[in-house]
Amino acid sequence: MSSLASAIDALVQARISELLIGGSLEMSPRELHRAGEVAALLPADSCIYIPSLPGLPLARTLEAVAAIRAAGLDPVPHVSARRIRDRDEFAEFLKKAVAEHRVHRVLLLGGDEPTPKGPFRDSLQILESGLLRDSGIREIGVAGYPEGHPRISNLAESFEKKRRMASEQGLGLYVVTQFSFAPSRVVEYCANLARTAPEVSIYVGVAGPTDPVALARYAQLCGVSVSLRALKTLGTGIARLVTNIDPREQLVAIARYSRSREPSNVVGVHLYSFGGAAKTAAWMRELI
Repeated sequence: MSSLASAIDALVQARISELLIGGSLEMSPRELHRAGEVAALLPADSCIYIPSLPGLPLARTLEAVAAIRAAGLDPVPHVSARRIRDRDEFAEFLKKAVAEHRVHRVLLLGGDEPTPKGPFRDSLQILESGLLRDSGIREIGVAGYPEGHPRISNLAESFEKKRRMASEQGLGLYVVTQFSFAPSRVVEYCANLARTAPEVSIYVGVAGPTDPVALARYAQLCGVSVSLRALKTLGTGIARLVTNIDPREQLVAIARYSRSREPSNVVGVHLYSFGGAAKTAAWMRELI
C-alpha cells in the first residue's frame, strides 16, 4: 500500500472514531440492568436513546431515563405520538424527565400503531401542542428515511413543516436516519439534505453487529425495502451475506462522505443495537 493510501485510510479511520464519539446508541428499557456496563464502554455523557415499545407505560420509560442518567449517560427518550394515551400524563412525563433527570432532547416519531391510542395522530400534532417547548425540551430529533417509508408518501413536506415549527418555537432540530444496507442511498440522502437544509445536523443510523436472521427481520419491520430487495436477489446466500456484512463498511462510506464536505452535516452515527446494547457498545469502543 502506498504512503498516500495509508494516509487516506488513517484519515478515514480518524473520522470514524469522531463519528462514533459524537454518536449515540439505542438501548431497550428491557436492558436497564446493563446500563452500568454500557456506560463503562462509552465516553461519558454519550446519548442513549430509549425506544417506545408497544404497551410500555410512560412511568416505565421514566424509570429507564433515570437509570441511564444515573449511569452517567445522556438519556434521549423516543416520543411516539400514536402511543401516547393521555395528554396530561405525557405533559407530566416531560416535566419530570426535564426537571429530575436533565433530559434536553427527544426523538419525535409518529409511531407504528395503526390507530392512535390517544389524542395525537402524528408527531406534528405534538409539536403544535407546544408541550415539548413548555416542558423545557431544547432540541428534537426527527426520523430520516434514505430508502423512503412504506406508509408515508409526503416525507419532504412533513419534514419542512417540522423544521418550520421547531424554528418558530425556538427548538433545535436534527435528523436520525433509519439504518440501511445501501451506503450510496445514505450518502445521497445526506448530500440532498445538505443542499436543502444546510443547518440541520444528521446522525446516520447504522445497524450494529447482530444475528443475521434477526437483522433481516428488523429490516423487514423497519421498511428497509431497497436493501431487502438487493439481499433477496441472492436467494439462499442472504444469511451468508448478512453474516459477513461488517457495519464498518457502512462507517467507511459515511466517513468518506463527511470528510469530503467541510463543514459536514453528518455529526455522528446512531447505532441500532436490536436488544444487544452492551455488545454494540463494546464494538463501538473497539473502533474508537
